[in-house]
Amino acid sequence: MKRSTDRILTTHTGSLARPADLIDLLRAKEAGESYDAAALAERVRSSVAEVVQKQTDAGVDVVSDGEESKPGFANYIKDHLTGFVTRERTQSRSFADQADFPDFRPLETSTIGSWRLVCNGPVAPGDGAALQADLANFSAALEGAPVTEAFMPAISPGTLSQNVSNEHYDSDDAFLFAVADAMAHEYKAIVDAGFLLQIDSPDLAMGKNAQFPDASVDEFRAVIDRRVEALNHALAGIPADRVRHHICWGNYEGPHHRDIELRDIVDVLFKANVGAMYIEGASPRHGHDWKVFEDVKLPKDLTLIVGVIDTKTNIIEHPGLVADRIVNYANLIGRENVIAGTDCGFGTAADRTRVAPSISWAKLKAMSDGAALASQELWR
Repeated sequence: MKRSTDRILTTHTGSLARPADLIDLLRAKEAGESYDAAALAERVRSSVAEVVQKQTDAGVDVVSDGEESKPGFANYIKDHLTGFVTRERTQSRSFADQADFPDFRPLETSTIGSWRLVCNGPVAPGDGAALQADLANFSAALEGAPVTEAFMPAISPGTLSQNVSNEHYDSDDAFLFAVADAMAHEYKAIVDAGFLLQIDSPDLAMGKNAQFPDASVDEFRAVIDRRVEALNHALAGIPADRVRHHICWGNYEGPHHRDIELRDIVDVLFKANVGAMYIEGASPRHGHDWKVFEDVKLPKDLTLIVGVIDTKTNIIEHPGLVADRIVNYANLIGRENVIAGTDCGFGTAADRTRVAPSISWAKLKAMSDGAALASQELWR
């Protein structure tokens, strides 16, 4: 994994805006409607090529495939593993912070996200066709592209434990480790294909608010400690420096006043066998988290990818503010240990339009411009 040895590198969390015609095809597929499978495959292929080009145009150094083939950052897994079915969600997902403000009405435009996953049988790797298509499309799109590195996201065992209803396994723990065993094959395939692997683990922070609002800090720490153990089990044999680990407090507009503090869980997060930990740093609730590292030492050989762009607002950050955010971290942990990123994805559900696609690209450009300003200050 490349470090910021002579300038601040830039990246993001993986999911990016999909074209409208691709969204239509994905929506039809997810709803069980008639769709042209060949047309979908071809549009995914061309969309990956387009999204790689747009990332390089915006100055992003470490790029992804945009998760163009995926209906969402988590629910795609039903196409990669066996043992899952989708059912229509009968009620909106609830978060404790939103429940405290009954008059709050979140803006949610995703229909693909209205389906929920249920585990109704043994979890195991599928035939691998969907993953191999993603790997091939990304490899082709990268040919000749001026990128520093490339990564592909994959869901964590713990996040599936949070997002999926288990109707098959006797215990949540048994389900967690069954998923870990199955996902190990996907993780290895991504690394073997030459990409960095990004593990998406919003459950390790968001879970306090979304799943365990009444748990004490110690009780929640015990939950996520076990989930990190399951993740390490799935990562066995994969070099840590090929893995980046994304943690967030939920990519939704809301109060977030119940978010657990980074300070209360950072030592548990450090237990993951990864080369980079990726945290939020731009949202109004977590813009102060750089101060955690005033008295918490970053482990040796661990890079910190820091969110310097908020993915929940259409306001385009000023490059000067982006630079300030980067410098705050760099002054505490060392410039070579910092990579700039976004707090979360712009397309965590394929049809989510919270941030207008055109604005999302402008925000990525602002991130790159801000990283350049920070580099001028840090390497002067």
